[in-house]
Amino acid sequence: MFKDFRAEGESPAYIQLKVYIETLIAQGVMPLHHKLPSTRELSGLLGVSRTTVISAYEALERTGWIEAVKGRGNFVSRAAVHLDEPPSMIEWTERLGPQAFLSEEMDLMKHGIKWEKGMIAFTSIAPDERLFDMSGVKRAFLDRMALEGDVLLNYGYAQGYRPLMRYLMSYMKGKGVETTGKDILITNGFTEGFDLLLTAIGKRSGRILCENPTHQTAIKIMKLHGFEPVGVRMERDGVNMDELKQTLDEGGFDLAYLTPSYHNPTGIVTSPEKRMELLRLLGEHEIPVVEDGFNEELRYSGAHAAPLIACAGTGNSVAYVGSFSKILFPGIRVGWIVADRKLIGYLESLKRARTIHTSTLDQALLFQYLHNGNFERYLKRARTEYKRKYELAVQGCTAHIPMKGMSGEGGLHVFVELDERLDARTVLEDCRKLGVVFTPGDIFFTDGGGQHTLRIGFSRVPEERIEEGLRIIGTVVKEHVKALNHRANA
Repeated sequence: MFKDFRAEGESPAYIQLKVYIETLIAQGVMPLHHKLPSTRELSGLLGVSRTTVISAYEALERTGWIEAVKGRGNFVSRAAVHLDEPPSMIEWTERLGPQAFLSEEMDLMKHGIKWEKGMIAFTSIAPDERLFDMSGVKRAFLDRMALEGDVLLNYGYAQGYRPLMRYLMSYMKGKGVETTGKDILITNGFTEGFDLLLTAIGKRSGRILCENPTHQTAIKIMKLHGFEPVGVRMERDGVNMDELKQTLDEGGFDLAYLTPSYHNPTGIVTSPEKRMELLRLLGEHEIPVVEDGFNEELRYSGAHAAPLIACAGTGNSVAYVGSFSKILFPGIRVGWIVADRKLIGYLESLKRARTIHTSTLDQALLFQYLHNGNFERYLKRARTEYKRKYELAVQGCTAHIPMKGMSGEGGLHVFVELDERLDARTVLEDCRKLGVVFTPGDIFFTDGGGQHTLRIGFSRVPEERIEEGLRIIGTVVKEHVKALNHRANA
């Protein structure tokens, strides 16, 4: 015993000794009430300082592995006791509910495209971490911790960190939002915000109106809550209004989920005229709206269109879910909901019951970063970088990929529609063999369509590799079209 112990690596020797003794106890080498060598004896045996052994014993005592008996020494006080036969083996798949199976089935991280080192990956629409303003973040952290670090490390409030709430309400006013009668709730990004809203909404028809295609994560959350997403076809300037009117006349909806700016996955920006008509029609049918403020800040040309919640004026039918995840730092899981004050009150209680509050430290860090004036500087730089990549992506798709159409007016991706005879997943499989991957568009459609579409996310692809990757995709697409034409003419 103890003869194979060696203190190696950067970890303190006493920690290594503590872990070593824990392992001996857990393996049953030192049973319950076994007496350990004295500190002096073990020090000589191992060739380490007596201080190291004393520190290891003290750490073991604090964690309950050993007990020091005055005048007698140290004894094992907690041993690993295992039954010879386990009491039972649970088949967990038989105990799980439908939500667990559905979420696993729709988990793209498990079942989506597997990225390998060296690939050109057009699958992500996360921000490029090479743009992150690390000096500004560090400064913000130190500034805020110096002011109220002791407060930030304690429990916070379910509704949010007050300075950040005030900042974001002012930010929304700057977008033209009438905040009278409205309030704000801080969330763990868009995902929690949408989840809270779907938890709160009463299920009547069980149907949610949305664009087709739409955000895959939103589809997943809707289905996990037992709602059926019903999509309306997208045009170059937003949803097809004739199809929307027909869909509204066919039956009731519990709410509408819409992304009017830099829509995911199409990148389409809904025109101001259609925004107003959307609100009018949905208002006539008394359908509340959840607006996803996805990527609103990343327009590279032209004027910004006012969000739906701003177009609604003093009305209270729109709940706006915002986040800086695609612009600033997705690792800081901070989003927000601006909505009718009464609704926010109920959402606050739901939030408190589920997660107590969003990390106060994250909220305070974000607030101080914004308060220090970093956001506009960072956004200017990000727009310049992403605009360059956006233009490269548009040029590359146009030059190399035979396509029926392409959409995307800004943001971090473009959406490509291939020949309707093609299957983007088959194209993807051949591209993957050549070291290029993208996101097949069918995952965004509510009706099982979109097999011939794909999303090209360019935000994290180095500029010098964008054209290379698109050229490879184009070559594969041309081969598939040629094969289809050959079979058709045979």
